[in-house]
Amino acid sequence: MDSSESSENHQIASNSNSHSNASDHGWQKVTYPKRQRKQRSAADSAANNSHPIANDSNKPNNVFRSLELQSEDRRRKILESQSATADAAAVVDTRSRSKHHHRSDDDDDYESDDAGVSKENAKAEEKKVKQKKPKKPKVTVADAAAKIDAADLAAFLSDISGSYEGQQEILLMRFADYYGRAFSAVNSSQFPWVKMFRENTVAKLADIPLSHISDAVYKTAADWINQLSIAALGSFVLWCLDSILADLASQQGGSKGSKKGIQQASSKSQVAMFVVLAMVLRRKPDALVNVLPTLRESSKYQGQDKLVVIVWMIAQASHGDLAVGLYSWGHNLLPIVSGKSSNPQSRDIILQSVEKILAAPKARSILVNGAVRKGERLLPPSALEILLRVTFPSSSARLKATERFAAIYPTLKEVALAGAPRSKAMKQVSQQILSFALKAAGESIPELSKEAAGISIWCLTQNADCYKQWDKVYQDNLEASVAVLKRLLEEWKELSVKLAPLDPMRETIKNFRQKNEKGMEPEADATRQALFREADKHCKTLSRKLSHGHGCLKGMAVAVIALAAGAAILSSNMESWDWKELPVFISSQFSF
Repeated sequence: MDSSESSENHQIASNSNSHSNASDHGWQKVTYPKRQRKQRSAADSAANNSHPIANDSNKPNNVFRSLELQSEDRRRKILESQSATADAAAVVDTRSRSKHHHRSDDDDDYESDDAGVSKENAKAEEKKVKQKKPKKPKVTVADAAAKIDAADLAAFLSDISGSYEGQQEILLMRFADYYGRAFSAVNSSQFPWVKMFRENTVAKLADIPLSHISDAVYKTAADWINQLSIAALGSFVLWCLDSILADLASQQGGSKGSKKGIQQASSKSQVAMFVVLAMVLRRKPDALVNVLPTLRESSKYQGQDKLVVIVWMIAQASHGDLAVGLYSWGHNLLPIVSGKSSNPQSRDIILQSVEKILAAPKARSILVNGAVRKGERLLPPSALEILLRVTFPSSSARLKATERFAAIYPTLKEVALAGAPRSKAMKQVSQQILSFALKAAGESIPELSKEAAGISIWCLTQNADCYKQWDKVYQDNLEASVAVLKRLLEEWKELSVKLAPLDPMRETIKNFRQKNEKGMEPEADATRQALFREADKHCKTLSRKLSHGHGCLKGMAVAVIALAAGAAILSSNMESWDWKELPVFISSQFSF
């Protein structure tokens, strides 16, 4: 009986499982055989206890009857469960059919929750794998530059020159586009120019990034650039500079907006902008001279952050022409040193700029011989005044940069004063220099006063009109006049030759003595009286020297005339003597 019931239960369970698999979409009920056997034996014992045996003859029937009742109860519950499951499956199937039109084909097979979760995880993993794009190989500036072919560049330039003949602005834009394509694969991480400019010296900056360009490619480009006008090239220089400064502004904006200064990706490569700009400035330095007034006057080119870019541009122009480099430095960079925006960083980079120029081979001779360029001085009088002030400050105003200025001052002073002696141009320059030199000579800084007095005397050697200029401001610059007179006496032997002819000086000293007499009157200020006395003492000494020299000159002139006359008498060919040449001969003997 037990075996038959067991087989019956197994068959019912099998039928139930098969039906359940078909209706519950794969769900299975987990069973524990040992636990079921324990529960069944406990139920049987309970049933036996609840139905006491009346007599021994009915004992087997009562026991099996209890088991049969329990078995029927279980079958009834299983059938009810199957019926409920079938109804639920029908509802779910109806819903899945209604959603079929809104789902993809992959959702038709309604699987278990575990299977759905696993599929979703698999899809998520597939998406993650798809999002990982293969990394592009990093392209350096050197790699991109190495791929530029000189023959291909020459063909390109020839083609656009024919297509855009006479339209130089368009030609230059196409020229920039060529290098933009060549360096388009170089990202900002491979060319962090802001960081490079901030961390490197000017000497190293000058080669960025043109050092990667081959000589053949550079020559091809330079020869083509040489055919273009300075006006077109000047506009192109400003266009390139604006592009570079725009990139600088975007990087600074990104740095301020985030805690970490992450460089923005370069536009169609900033490398190209630096390359073409460097090529233009090296081949045609005058293009920079053409835009220097704009760089000085426009506020968008001012500021500490932009200074390093301007210094880089001047370094490129210096590579092509040292004179243009110093001209640009003296007119645009040096004034910053004495301006309100001057600071240790700006002074350092400005000094580095001129130090690099002066360190070039034969720089001194090139700059002194070319001190005047196309009618303009490389270092104007205003530049010399700044140099004088920063080189000879008061002891309390000395800076770390003072010694560096002192080292370059002699060469720069020589360039500032170079020119044809007593020429028309030098006469004008000397008058401009004397106006600030006399003021500096009167200051209470011994080194500055001595140097300025020497420059004032140089002005006298170049232009006799400087004596008149000095005479006009004599009383207003009494301390300076005393310093100049003292310097004249100390170095009279050397200076007397350079100051000849001495008539203008003799007349000026005479006027000074008259002013000294008025200044020493009792009603005058005691301090000024002392200065007039000291000045008058020097004037008297100079007057004696000038008078002594004048008497000697007269005696020598008489002796020369006598010798010339004796030579003429003794000459066997007196008729051939040209007496008109005698004054010329005499003046040549007294030429200084």
